[in-house]
Amino acid sequence: MVNSLTLPFSLKQLRLPVMRAYWEEVAQQAQAQHWTYPEYLATLCEKEMASKEQDRIKRNIAEAKLPVGKALDAFDFSKTSSINAAQISAFAENTQWITEAQNLLIFGPSGVGKTHLAAAIGRRLIEKGARVYFVKTTVLVQKLQEAYNQRKLSDFLAKLARYQLLILDDIGYVKKSEAETSVLFELIADRYESKSLLITSNQSFEQWDTIFPSNIMAVAAIDRLVHHATIININEQSYRRASKLNSMGQ
Repeated sequence: MVNSLTLPFSLKQLRLPVMRAYWEEVAQQAQAQHWTYPEYLATLCEKEMASKEQDRIKRNIAEAKLPVGKALDAFDFSKTSSINAAQISAFAENTQWITEAQNLLIFGPSGVGKTHLAAAIGRRLIEKGARVYFVKTTVLVQKLQEAYNQRKLSDFLAKLARYQLLILDDIGYVKKSEAETSVLFELIADRYESKSLLITSNQSFEQWDTIFPSNIMAVAAIDRLVHHATIININEQSYRRASKLNSMGQ
């Protein structure tokens, strides 16, 4: 026999906390507005799904390791003439490019907002349903090297492949003299035409021979990156340097 007193327990067992919290309130609203049973049930389901979606976004944002406070509405596009705000917004609002495993490469000197833009795009894509991971390239190279030394590189690459978009920040700070960086090429090759990369760099392609063990490897890496890529060049003075000079009265 159906008994409404058991409903909260049943919803708890089914792991539907929002429906359990609101079923009585929504029932009163349904009675007052003469809803049908399907309308009542649909309203409860919408509340539950909306809550689960927000929980998913929170989990994925935490998992992505994005730097704090880097949102598009916090970026001052008025300070630069070489960044197309509409173009950046298009990458943030449209997931098609990561569905098609395309890349986005942002070049420019230090302090012009490359990291901010990359993180802001990543955050918005998470809100659109994508899985994203943000990492300083020097840190990731260390992890790749550790995995290689433990003969677990393929496992680590498979783990990274779960992310539709991998954001490699400041690739220009990686130096081949510091350690073996062929693992970075392995990552780029592994994601080629399967998953997307968003890379920021303060060095142009001509200087990437300082990153990879050989010129041949550098050319091969660049070839894979640019095959399906949009390149954004930011030709501006460092905002951080300009702000410091202004504060000093210069």
